[in-house]
Amino acid sequence: MSKPFILGLTGSIGMGKSTVAAMFEAQGVPVFDADAQVRAMQGPGGSLLPAIEAAFPGSTGPNGVEREALGKLVFAEPEKLRQLEGIVHPAVGQKRAEFLQDNAGAPLLVFDIPLLFEGGGNEAVDAVVVVSAQAETQRERVLARPGMTAEKFEHILGLQVPDSEKRKRADYVIDTGTSLKETEAAVSDLIAQLTTNAT
Repeated sequence: MSKPFILGLTGSIGMGKSTVAAMFEAQGVPVFDADAQVRAMQGPGGSLLPAIEAAFPGSTGPNGVEREALGKLVFAEPEKLRQLEGIVHPAVGQKRAEFLQDNAGAPLLVFDIPLLFEGGGNEAVDAVVVVSAQAETQRERVLARPGMTAEKFEHILGLQVPDSEKRKRADYVIDTGTSLKETEAAVSDLIAQLTTNAT
């Protein structure tokens, strides 16, 4: 039996990655959403809460991780951020292994990983698709989010591989600066291309 083709899906903040991931899912492709897994494990009763609370006292509560409290503790502290990643990343890896096992018969799988290049995850996939749009479109989308400031946006961009670099390193690029219909068509074309190659 052939193994599923694994497509890494990534894109900078505000590029429409979640929308594109949903389009893959709507067309029957199993999607592993790393962020959603982290949210579940850090939410109420989440499996990571004891380890996070032990490492960062006062950062969790009845609703799970207090994002603001934890953010203040790790935001400007690379060492503490690495410590947090050391708790979160292995747990996500375990969930990903389970997902692979559950979907071993699918021709195509998508790993939705926001920091794919930053974390070196591109080494673990068969190809990478980058979701991208014009910088102005990205800025408008992000600054429309509740609680987002220009300063926060700049800080997040500083932590991410620049979009131009991601596009260069990608095997495929999906432009979300177009209509939803056009983006959907691009997703369909890519699925057809990859599943034809995989069989």
